[in-house]
Amino acid sequence: MCPENGNEYWRGKGFAFFQNTACEFFPCHKTDKPEDFNCLFCYCPLYALGRDCGGNFTYTENGIKDCSACMAPHQRNNYGYITGRFQDIVKKMQSEEK
Repeated sequence: MCPENGNEYWRGKGFAFFQNTACEFFPCHKTDKPEDFNCLFCYCPLYALGRDCGGNFTYTENGIKDCSACMAPHQRNNYGYITGRFQDIVKKMQSEEK
């Protein structure tokens, strides 16, 4: 859910979905529904949350977060989930700045 009065005001709105089928990497993750592949969060803002992002990730043996199996930011219906976590990102950044 998004913060605006607890409703999903973003559903069906143009700003909540963007697709770049001209991109040479489209779709950059394996999907059975390319028509619902959302490119809006091409670089996932939740990456900064590390283990707390809520996505399907692993760590490489070098300790790098590998999100190649994660579809969380690319699903049409996850706009609210992603934007709903922005306060978590802010809190994490504030704690790291101390």
